[in-house]
Amino acid sequence: MAYFTLKPETFTWEQEIKKSRFIVNFARFTNEEDAQAFIERISKQHDKARHNVFAYVLGDHDAIQRYSDNGEPSGTAGVPMLEVLKNNEVHDVIAVVTRYFGGIKLGAGGLIRAYAGTVADGLQAAGMVERLTRTAVTVNLDYKFVDSFQFWLREHDFQVIDTAFGVQVALVVPVAKVNLPTFQTDVTNLLGGQVAFKIGDDVHFEIDRK
Repeated sequence: MAYFTLKPETFTWEQEIKKSRFIVNFARFTNEEDAQAFIERISKQHDKARHNVFAYVLGDHDAIQRYSDNGEPSGTAGVPMLEVLKNNEVHDVIAVVTRYFGGIKLGAGGLIRAYAGTVADGLQAAGMVERLTRTAVTVNLDYKFVDSFQFWLREHDFQVIDTAFGVQVALVVPVAKVNLPTFQTDVTNLLGGQVAFKIGDDVHFEIDRK
């Protein structure tokens, strides 16, 4: 199952709808204590606002789902926000939407569109990433092979997450476990056997969501 989450650790986006300001603050988190602390911080920051509505999903399979309408009519704010998070398949993300009332009532349908739209457009502006679990493979090679190896990595959609320079160059490449034998064989052939591998631990690796 793919795991998607917010690209930045926190992100703020806002829009105006019929003179009301809707400001969404996002954050990535891993436990409910952090989520509640984030809600409290945003609520204090915008303590003069009419509403600070929140929704969040926690866990790889959204085992924990919470929301609050924070004074808006029931079902017009927190639930639509939660549905946007779920429909975008993001995990471990909280959204707090602050509304500064502009004097024009939006009605139930207008509120649903405003809160859901603010979260949806905010997510798009922030960007999302896919978290992959890969094995960290350290590839040790001579300096003369670095350019050709890096070109080969780009051509085959591999990325380098760390590089160390010493007697040789050591590049750390995340590789899926199932692809380890093929990766080692292909690189060995590419470099004429003048390479050494060190298989490391599994790492979480993030790429932009396509």
